[in-house]
Parts: sequence; structure tokens; C-alpha cells
Amino acid sequence: MAGTAFATGVLAVTATLALGLAAVGGASATAQRSAAAADAAALAAADTASGAVASGDDPCVVAERVAAASGAAMVDCSVDGLVATVQVQAAYAGLAAVARARAGPPEGS
Repeated sequence: MAGTAFATGVLAVTATLALGLAAVGGASATAQRSAAAADAAALAAADTASGAVASGDDPCVVAERVAAASGAAMVDCSVDGLVATVQVQAAYAGLAAVARARAGPPEGS
């Protein structure tokens, strides 16, 4: 009997740790996906603003499409000259992973 109780306890602890690690891994992957979506959206907006990418749409509209294609929702977008700043959000298990990115020419150029 004692061996059965011990084995059950070990199994319960192992299952709890596995579920916890899976949740942390999923949240980490979502944070990375959110950061990548923000980077891609900011680059798309900056390229559209500079004319490097031909588009009849506003740079923030292009950035929103890129963010959506990356599995994130755009929260904020601003274009100041050739510099674009975007903020996106992706959800995982009811939690939001928010990322912000800026793209444009180097400062001072």
C-alpha cells in the first residue's frame, strides 16, 4: 500500500510540473510571436512610408495586415516621417503578450 501511495504522489507531482512547464513554454512562444509580429509590422509600415514598397494604402493599414498575418492584433500605429512605431498584442490562455517595435532609417541620417 505504501508503494502505491508513493507512486501516485510522484505521478501527481510529475503531471503538475509537466503542465506548468507546458504553460510557460506556450506563453514564451506567444511572447516571441508577438515580438516578431511587431517587428514585421513596423518594417512594413516604414517601407511603405519610404516608398520602398509600392502600396496605395496607408502605412498603418499595411502594418495591420502584416500583424494579422503573423497572428497578432495591432493595438497602436504611428508614422512620423519615415519612422514607424507599432504595438501589437497576441493572446495565450487568456493572457495578452504585448510587443512594441520601431523601424525606419538610422537616427541622425
